[in-house]
Amino acid sequence: MATATRTPARRPRFAGTARGGGASGSGGGANGAERDTAGALRRAFGRNLTAYGFLCGALICFALFSWYPMIREVVLSFQQNNFVDPGVWVGFDNFRTVIADPAFRSAWLNTAAFSGLALVIGYAVPFVLAVVLNELKHAKAYLRFVVYLPVMLPPAVAVLLFKWFYDPGAGLFNQALGVVHIPPLSWLDSTSTALISLVIVSTWMNLGTGTLIYLAALQSIPGELYESAELDGAGLFRRVWHVTIPQTKLILLVMLLLQIVATMQVFIEPYLLTGGGPENATVTVAYLMYQYAFNFGDFGGGSALGLMLMIVLLIFSTIYLRVSREEDAR
Repeated sequence: MATATRTPARRPRFAGTARGGGASGSGGGANGAERDTAGALRRAFGRNLTAYGFLCGALICFALFSWYPMIREVVLSFQQNNFVDPGVWVGFDNFRTVIADPAFRSAWLNTAAFSGLALVIGYAVPFVLAVVLNELKHAKAYLRFVVYLPVMLPPAVAVLLFKWFYDPGAGLFNQALGVVHIPPLSWLDSTSTALISLVIVSTWMNLGTGTLIYLAALQSIPGELYESAELDGAGLFRRVWHVTIPQTKLILLVMLLLQIVATMQVFIEPYLLTGGGPENATVTVAYLMYQYAFNFGDFGGGSALGLMLMIVLLIFSTIYLRVSREEDAR
């Protein structure tokens, strides 16, 4: 007799259990994604920690040595302060005192004349020298080193070297003039030659930097343009006029603005060579600012002069930034 087999009934699975398990799984997945994101952030922060450290150091340096002195200068320009007694707020009296000084007009005229002469000499000479170096086929590296050598000298050393060159008796320049039977000149003691003598020193000291910047710009010009100009029969001067200058006009404009900003702050040349003489012929705004602060003990007057100069330089710096943005856009 056959026995019937009973299959045990299966317990039904409730939909709620399945949904609950699914929710638990998705919750675990979300937590895992959050942990991965947090770990990625920690790793990225660890990789950039050194960069953040350098950035903080740069910001601290800027704050201490650039931003704080600028803010302090603005405050001091409206105070009578000798750093011994407490500062007294005097409003615009420092500006009135400085403007009434007879040396104020001479300082601005001399600064403008120095900048103009430096542009005529110190702006054109590096560009011409860069064009010549770019045309050479041999000894380029050696000549670049020779041109850049004056920049490696400390400015005080270079200026004192020229002080010997300008010596009225045994100076190198007067000795050279004597060879061709030209009477010696009072380079630094004459009002007609003192300022141009300072321009020559400044041009020689900064010649290498401008030359290398121009040379880098020239070497970025496609060679096909010069080859096409040569096929059309263009000589050196026509190639420079029709190819080199149009291709480098933006860097030429940027260098022009930078040179104006730099030359208007001229200080070390009159300080070490002429002391502002003869007859205030080489007094510049920066040197007059130094005299007010450290010779006369009038830090308020010196700060007022510095604020005026800073406003003028800010105008040129704004123009420079606009030109730089246009160059980057192109």
